Amino acid sequence: MLSLPGYIEPNFEKEPFRGAPNAETAKSIDGALPEGFYSTTVFPEYVKIGGKWILLEDSRMDAVVVIRDGVPVVTEMRDVRDGDDVVVCRTDDGSRGVYVHSKAFRFESVSEDESVLFRSGSTRETSQTRDYDSLYEVLKYDRDNGFILWVLGSACAFDYDSRKAMSNLIKAGYCDALVSGNALAVFDLEAAAFNTCCGQDIYTKRVMKNGHYNQLDIINQVRKAGSIENYILNNNIHDGIMSALVRYDIPYILGGSPRDDGPLPDVISDMTAAQEKMRVFTKQATTVVTLASQLNTVSVSSLTPSYKVLGDTVRPVYFFTVDISEFMMNKMRDRGVNGSNGIVTNIQDCLVNLERNLI
Repeated sequence: MLSLPGYIEPNFEKEPFRGAPNAETAKSIDGALPEGFYSTTVFPEYVKIGGKWILLEDSRMDAVVVIRDGVPVVTEMRDVRDGDDVVVCRTDDGSRGVYVHSKAFRFESVSEDESVLFRSGSTRETSQTRDYDSLYEVLKYDRDNGFILWVLGSACAFDYDSRKAMSNLIKAGYCDALVSGNALAVFDLEAAAFNTCCGQDIYTKRVMKNGHYNQLDIINQVRKAGSIENYILNNNIHDGIMSALVRYDIPYILGGSPRDDGPLPDVISDMTAAQEKMRVFTKQATTVVTLASQLNTVSVSSLTPSYKVLGDTVRPVYFFTVDISEFMMNKMRDRGVNGSNGIVTNIQDCLVNLERNLI
């Protein structure tokens, strides 16, 4: 059973914390931020107010802090109101009333010769066994103790085994919410109706005659039904990812893009509205698993803090990225996603491994 790493509470009785002033604020004007506003990170952050250091809750990357009734509230730039007291600070070492706690958890240390940099990252040649074992442990723990958020690319529905594995993981309780796009739902429903994806059989890979019409027919049928749920229930569909989500009452968000066909009626084409709904899930998440979806992975990583406040305790939020491209692993490291674990492989193999080891 997974043992969560302990949270290292800063010693605010020491300098520079003890003698630091309260965080400075300035008024927003006409909905715009004051000069020198402080921008949040994904790490645990403290703001000193009334002589007390207060840990921010529900933080995310690139938001701002507004003081409301003596409480620091992480707020989107677009949601700042006229006359709000916005924290202004560009120093986060605690000396000016703002502190970023970037090394907050006692993660297991690995002894290594720091002079040897060979295989220090994650590539196609890197051993993934330990990464898989860590993912199994975290998912087993958070199925019963946390909130597991999945971010799926449409490739999850392209393969017979990966589609089946993901739907079984949902049924087994390993998914509390899902973020994806129009394509995943279209291809998954196409597979349910025609056993094809983009007109290609998802098992034999045989291209079917007039198969390119299948996804358009599905979009049209779902639009006639009024929603994905109506289409699934009306047509008695019991297999696939979307069916598992609907029948097990798992919430999902399908964010739109300019390249969408249709789109399906459930797709949120307003990006601001989609982001707001995604934040509902990222604020609850204790584990995030992203599969073959670079744009959605970057979006969700920006919205997800590296920690979760649960009553009087603070625990880490685990973030796993699975992609065939090594670029994605470097991207996540460059963005400073704390605790991001990368597995370089195709997601079909990953999902089948998860199903075999968890169910």
